[in-house]
Amino acid sequence: MRIIQSEEFDNYWKEIERTNDSGNVDAVVLEIIAAVKAEGDAALRRYAARFDRRSPEKLEAPEGAGEDAWRRLRKDEPELAAALGLAADHIRRFAELQKAQFIDFEYEMSPGLFTGQRHIPMKRVGIYAPGGRFPLISSVLMGIIPAVVAGVEEIVLASPPAEDGLPDRRILAAAYLAGVKRVFAAGGAQAVAALAFGTETIPRVDTIAGPGNKYVAAAKRLLFGQAGIDFAAGPTDVLIITDGKSPPGIESADIAAADMLAQAEHDRDARARALVPNRTTAERITEALERRLTGLATAETARASLAAGGLIIIYRTIEEAVHITNTIAPEHLELQVENAESWIPQLKNYGSLFAGILSAEALGDYSAGINHTLPTSGGARFTGGLSVRHFLKTVTSLRCIPGAGFEEARQTAAVIARAEGLEAHAASAEGRGGLKV
Repeated sequence: MRIIQSEEFDNYWKEIERTNDSGNVDAVVLEIIAAVKAEGDAALRRYAARFDRRSPEKLEAPEGAGEDAWRRLRKDEPELAAALGLAADHIRRFAELQKAQFIDFEYEMSPGLFTGQRHIPMKRVGIYAPGGRFPLISSVLMGIIPAVVAGVEEIVLASPPAEDGLPDRRILAAAYLAGVKRVFAAGGAQAVAALAFGTETIPRVDTIAGPGNKYVAAAKRLLFGQAGIDFAAGPTDVLIITDGKSPPGIESADIAAADMLAQAEHDRDARARALVPNRTTAERITEALERRLTGLATAETARASLAAGGLIIIYRTIEEAVHITNTIAPEHLELQVENAESWIPQLKNYGSLFAGILSAEALGDYSAGINHTLPTSGGARFTGGLSVRHFLKTVTSLRCIPGAGFEEARQTAAVIARAEGLEAHAASAEGRGGLKV
């Protein structure tokens, strides 16, 4: 775990950005994309055998597999089923609040000139859910439910095959709970390519959303344009700002350490960082990290993550802390400080904000209702997290009738078009003068 002073940060960060290189990953992914485009299902089965060590005979899960998985889950793991039900309800209600902000309208800009806007759901979208040792059940809910609320006509899910050739049974159960019936046993960059191009079995989709490893992220980035994407997410990260003050009965350093480990246990590329006001707080956090690592089931992964990119930065002023935060643009930003609300107006770049020491990032990951698919690797500088908006197309319209505003706009268009040397544009506008409609 590295500890630096705030004045060292800018040089440190420049070095971090300089060493970020996706070239090797891109080369592998481009090969996979080309193979899937050319060979379709055959390529999917070949890569499944290579990467997942199993090659499903049928890529699509049988009809009723999700319902059966949900029924089994409710019987065998009722506590988990209830938890997923509550989480799904919160995610759905939050998505419905988001959708309510997208309003269709038509507005008379001036007499005879009507401008409008509509929000149209996409026809078909693909959601990706990672598998592996710890299948991300929650990502199924986070991806599917906003698409359902948006009104998408058809939603399909892709997730790597488990030992029986189907996606993990909990993934299947969550998909059924969220409202999706078509699930495909395909993972990695090859699944993203299949969704983007379509294969004999997997339908082509309009947009692809959901988290994944660096190969999935690269595939989404490289295929943008062939299909829409939410964003190309990289390794997960958290930045915790603490003032070192502990409310009664709470050790703030221990809480900060707990939340850093919650991020670090994802994988060795995960980044857990903290901003602290003095070295004493930094040392308390490192001590708490060591205590908590003892006996932690995921300690090996967490240690590797902290060793590779764990960071504690000692700030001198709030202004310094704000500058560093906005530069990092963290995926998750925790404000474990007094009067957290006073910090918020200055903080501009983050995927999701967790204000106050009780607001654990883990609640956002699972149960609070906000979406956990968020921009990483500084992407919060220009986008927010997955939401209903990713599954809606905002389209505009123009409707004209005779009137002073129409005449003014028509003549203005002709003037600007002629200034740009586009004579046919000018003639198109001028030719509508005096038309009787």
